Amino acid sequence: MGLLDSFEKGLERAVNSAFAKTFRSGIQPVEIASALRREADTKAAVVSRDRIITPSDYLVRLSPEDDERMRGLGRALHEELTALLTKHAQTQGYSFAGALRIAIEADESVPTGTVQVSSGSVESRVSWQAVIEVAGTQHPLTAARTVIGRGSDADIAISDAGSSRRHAEILWDGERGMLRDLGSTNGTKVDGQKVREISLTPDTRFTIGRTELTFRVVPVSPSATSGTRGGGR
Repeated sequence: MGLLDSFEKGLERAVNSAFAKTFRSGIQPVEIASALRREADTKAAVVSRDRIITPSDYLVRLSPEDDERMRGLGRALHEELTALLTKHAQTQGYSFAGALRIAIEADESVPTGTVQVSSGSVESRVSWQAVIEVAGTQHPLTAARTVIGRGSDADIAISDAGSSRRHAEILWDGERGMLRDLGSTNGTKVDGQKVREISLTPDTRFTIGRTELTFRVVPVSPSATSGTRGGGR
């Protein structure tokens, strides 16, 4: 059985600083796990209906005495903390902002029996990118105006006989999006209704011909480029 089996059974311990100072009880691994989980929950940021981002860098500060005790547990503690936080994120539907890293260090200002956890902010590690998603492929909106259509000169080209060569355009100023039909033959539909021009909110779905497209605003790690390709110019 692992060090944190009791946590897996739902144990939640709130560590009171004054109590710890009086009784010098020392920190327990399950309390570190609880503190990490609370930090992930507190800093989680909702991106869309089905996307929540939480920090990936965590710093655990312990008193020198507690730090020495935890170091005696070796790599097993770090591995279980990482596995547990990863499992918690999966259960809650969180995505980490980057590769998960947990560091533990001694801090003279932390009383024995208490734990302090801090994390890197989501905003400092993630940039936000507007994209048009077509058949699972995300096309970043890199220009103020992005034309969608069947023609080779379209910024986002779709192979759909029901679409016009320059069917519709997306206007994006970095904060607001707008969908505008360009006088297409078959029209552009949102929720089954033809539209001439409509403001876009995250996860808006629209149809060109028989092709369904989705406007999204997604978090992008600085090094994350897989699954996307340039669309605007």
